[in-house]
Amino acid sequence: MIDTVAVAGYRSLRSLVLDFGRLTVVTGGNGTGKSGLYRSLRLLAECALGGAVGALAREGGLTSTLWAGPEQGTRHRDGPAQPTVRNAPAALRLGFASNDDLGYAVDLGLPQEGGSAFAHDPEIKTEQIFSGPLARPGAVLAERRGPAVRVRDSSGDWDQVATLRTFDSMLSEVVDPTGAPEIVAMRERLRGWRFYDHLRTDADAPARQAQVGTRTMALAHDGADLAAALATARELGRGEEIDQAVALAFPGATVRVQVDGGRFVVQLSRPGLLRELSAAELSDGTLRYLLWVAALLSPRPPELLVLNEPETSLHPDLLPALAELMRRAAQDSQLVVVTHSELLAEALGSDGVTRHELELDAGETVVAGREGPLDQPAWHWPKR
Repeated sequence: MIDTVAVAGYRSLRSLVLDFGRLTVVTGGNGTGKSGLYRSLRLLAECALGGAVGALAREGGLTSTLWAGPEQGTRHRDGPAQPTVRNAPAALRLGFASNDDLGYAVDLGLPQEGGSAFAHDPEIKTEQIFSGPLARPGAVLAERRGPAVRVRDSSGDWDQVATLRTFDSMLSEVVDPTGAPEIVAMRERLRGWRFYDHLRTDADAPARQAQVGTRTMALAHDGADLAAALATARELGRGEEIDQAVALAFPGATVRVQVDGGRFVVQLSRPGLLRELSAAELSDGTLRYLLWVAALLSPRPPELLVLNEPETSLHPDLLPALAELMRRAAQDSQLVVVTHSELLAEALGSDGVTRHELELDAGETVVAGREGPLDQPAWHWPKR
């Protein structure tokens, strides 16, 4: 399980370190950095897929995503921020740690002068994989500095295993399970993380249409394969849980998947109606709840599941049922919920829930109630 997440230099997240639990809820008003935290977790996962540079490019490049305030922040200062001279190199740093497992940290910076047409693409300056809660020198098992990648062998000595280009991560390029098992393990771990922030319920949403169905162990990011995901989960033993989740939200209702010539479509029956309703006829809120049922009751739960604003389109009356569904999912996966809804946060309760409320202090994202760095988990960034 991830115990600590750290982000530095990303949008309003000048320097943020959070402790994560089995079920973590992140709340806060508009513009306080919740979406930035969600995107930073996605960027971490993209490192394992070789897509972090491209993901930053889609956000306008590294210079558009870097913290725009003073180098040391503005918290507790009187008056507006004053222009300063940057002493340290520009950096976007991301990392996480596990008390009893491997941790990872990456440092992305601006490229050196070289006349490349891709001058706005960030360079990967350093990467580290370490054991335990902190990247102390003795805990580092693999690291990349500049182009060179080295791993620690069984005797504690360092062996160089690769030389990389500035835009390639060691997670995506080093694939030797014998010579670099920690790198391979970290890559597979990050690739298993699952994110949902764009489940479609509009009139043209694929989930409303009949789709060719194949066994689906995880709902697609947009929910296109809803019917196949529900049918797979039911076939693999989660049918009773699906029925309970639907009945909790819509008393007396049942959901099934109609199969016609290999094409799957969701059908919902409700008390008082003389026929079933197809997915094309469902309200946005009803369809979105069914999408969350499929996402949270996956027959192959991920290690980490991150949801961004899951309350969207849902009537407040459905939030207690969604909260119960989330608590059930947190038994199989570590769950992070980023939400605007205080009602959802309250429905999730406090028992076994780690909660962080983000707020903006002079442009910087901070955790409400924290007085300073000593109030947050310990963290060490690797040096370039």
